[in-house]
Formats: sequence, C-alpha cells, structure tokens
Amino acid sequence: MTVGRVVSGFALFLLAPFWLAPFATGQEAGASLPAPPQLKFVYEEQVALASSIPVGETPMGKRNIVPITGGTFSGPGLKGKVLPGGWDWQLTNASGCFNLHADYMIETDDGAIIHVVNAGMVCPNTAGMHDAMLTTPVFEAPKGKYDWLNGGAYVGTLEGMKIDGKPAVRIRFFKAYAHE
Repeated sequence: MTVGRVVSGFALFLLAPFWLAPFATGQEAGASLPAPPQLKFVYEEQVALASSIPVGETPMGKRNIVPITGGTFSGPGLKGKVLPGGWDWQLTNASGCFNLHADYMIETDDGAIIHVVNAGMVCPNTAGMHDAMLTTPVFEAPKGKYDWLNGGAYVGTLEGMKIDGKPAVRIRFFKAYAHE
C-alpha cells in the first residue's frame, strides 16, 4: 500500500462525518421509525387509447407507442376531459421489465390546462408474473385554483379497461402526506 492511499483513506475517514451529516436522522439505534406517509385520493382518469404502434427492437428493448385520444377525469374539486394528442411511450427490456412514460394534457371543466407526465415500471416477480402497475405522476398546473397539484409526491395505480369497446386505461392518482 502506498503512502498516498493511506493519506487519502485517512482524509476520507476524517471528513466522512461532515459529508454524511446532512443525511443523519438524529435517531439513536433502536429508536422507532417515523410513521409512513398516508395517501389521499386526488382524482381518477379514464383514458381512451388508439391502437398501439410497434416501433420494434431498439438497443434499449422493444419499443411501442400508444396515442392518447381523449377521456375524462374527476375527483374532489377537479373534473374535466383528457385532451387528445398525448402519447404513452412504452418499453419492454430483455429481462421482461415494462416501462411506460405517458405525456399528455387534461382540461378542467373551468378551462384550466394541466400537463401530466406519468411514468412507471413493473418487472416480473419471482413467479414470473407482473405485480400491479404503480406510477409516479408529475403535474404542471397553472398558477391559481389548481396550483396545489404542483409539487408533492404522487402515486398512481393503472389498470386496463374498455371505453365503447376500445382500449383504455383507468388511472387513480393519490397524493402522499406525512403522518400528522
């Protein structure tokens, strides 16, 4: 071992408490964990989809895109339509993990346009089956009545359905809150 490595290692040892200090929780070993966050229902979307467009194999995996053609949404204090023109960019990799990245707009009944980016990934479990699809949406709402959607931590649930016999998805969005 060289003197330089010993000095570098010793310097890291001395500086580690300063680098790690922002991540310290202040809890002693064996102390109880904080309560987990709670989820509050925000709204549900029923999103109409066009037929998927297979892109094919790419270096990242099998790519597919699904046009979003419309739909509706409603929840406490929030109601409107899903605007046509968005897309769900899907990718299935070699290990069977499925990724989605949807990017679209919704319009409230009072005319506010809200940008939604919803992403998620699900991989086969030990039995080779996919668990429920959970997503992590991000909202960009105009300042004003709906700016409460901006920021925070959200989770979505996603399931397939039909609207007028055509492919669609039902997405339920929840906001995470610290336990009070």
